[in-house]
Amino acid sequence: MPLRHVVPSLIREPARALVGFGERSGGEVVRLNLGSFRPYLITHPEHLQRVLREKADNYVRAGDGLQWRPLKRLFGEGILSDGEHWTNSRHILQPLFTARRIDGLVDRLAVAIEEAIDELEEPARTGQPVDMGTVQAQIVCSAIMRVFFADKITVPDAMRIMEAQDAIAWSVMPRIIVPWAPTAAPMPGDRAFRRAVQLIDDLLLPTIRAARDTARDGDDDIISTLWRGRTEDGGQLDERQVRNDTVAMVATTTETTISVLTWLWPHLDRDPAIATRLFEELDRVVGDQPVRHQHLRELRYTRQVLDELLRLYPIGWLFPRMAVEEDVIGGVRVPAGATLVVSPLITQRMSMFWDRPEVFDPDRFSPELVRSRPRYAHFPFGGGPHQCLGMHLFYLEATLIVATLLSRFRFRLQRPSLPGIKVAAALRPLERVEATLHRLPGAAA
Repeated sequence: MPLRHVVPSLIREPARALVGFGERSGGEVVRLNLGSFRPYLITHPEHLQRVLREKADNYVRAGDGLQWRPLKRLFGEGILSDGEHWTNSRHILQPLFTARRIDGLVDRLAVAIEEAIDELEEPARTGQPVDMGTVQAQIVCSAIMRVFFADKITVPDAMRIMEAQDAIAWSVMPRIIVPWAPTAAPMPGDRAFRRAVQLIDDLLLPTIRAARDTARDGDDDIISTLWRGRTEDGGQLDERQVRNDTVAMVATTTETTISVLTWLWPHLDRDPAIATRLFEELDRVVGDQPVRHQHLRELRYTRQVLDELLRLYPIGWLFPRMAVEEDVIGGVRVPAGATLVVSPLITQRMSMFWDRPEVFDPDRFSPELVRSRPRYAHFPFGGGPHQCLGMHLFYLEATLIVATLLSRFRFRLQRPSLPGIKVAAALRPLERVEATLHRLPGAAA
């Protein structure tokens, strides 16, 4: 795809341009001409399975490649890198995120979410509009800091970290768009990036250092687990890697839920039939009770709504890879050292794999349609060995938040419009979503 088509459209409307590249590729492996940088675009589910799963060892997260080089200055070597550091971090952290363990935490998460949602009673009573993005951030931070960080990180500090992460996601975009720029060359956003990273370190490093001397057997919060954990060869993580993994886990346990749910409310407002089905399921399954573990399995339509949100708005929208050795994908020779662009945002909006892909339709995730669809047509959490540890946590946490909010409140948007997509290191809504909440009579408090 020639430079004259690629770069101007990326600058004007990045999200639309990326999906357009996928449509023009027709599922074939193509190269994007970005001047001296020409990555291969991989969109077909069969090709994605080869890259992310079958030959994952040959397609690694490139430390000096697209996206990872600017973000590596925040996350460093650890759970979001590759090689030995990733192996050690994954070995230590994975037991915290097994489906069985997360299932055992559901009721604790539910109580923390309920207590955070209690704070909405006052604005609902007075009719004061609330920013749903901020509301969700407060709910998520309250639950995650209590259950996964044992309140070692306060909610106000967690909110400041969220703000810093948002600044970082936007500030690295010039370097993602111009990936061939040397790290030493100044770029727009660099100063904001450094300030945000410094703020995160100022907030987290004292907590991390204090936990090193107090971590005890039986402490199962993330920071204590990192300090107590042993690598596969029996070693211990150093302070830098504990810092890197703590920053990464704060981001990955909060960001997806906060951002994805912001798009839920406008979609429910735009389609009353979908909203009615969701409300009816919640009334039938939850009623006026507090939401608990036993309810979640029955909230099947709620899960379909979440899957459709993740299809349209995958927060992890870009998974670049570098080929270690030469390979052939879809008949195209991919040389060693080549960069591959793998993007859920693109594949999940391609008409080749989805009927009316621009339409919000949770029914496309009915069990029979899911079974008939290629595995890598929908992969918002990646796939293979690097599939996100927090995937199961997202579904439980998001379901609890949606079910608890909508079993207690209804809402009316201040501005009934669908926010655009702000393409940054992670997708963000382009506009704020503000709503007035109305208490449901007889709802559980």
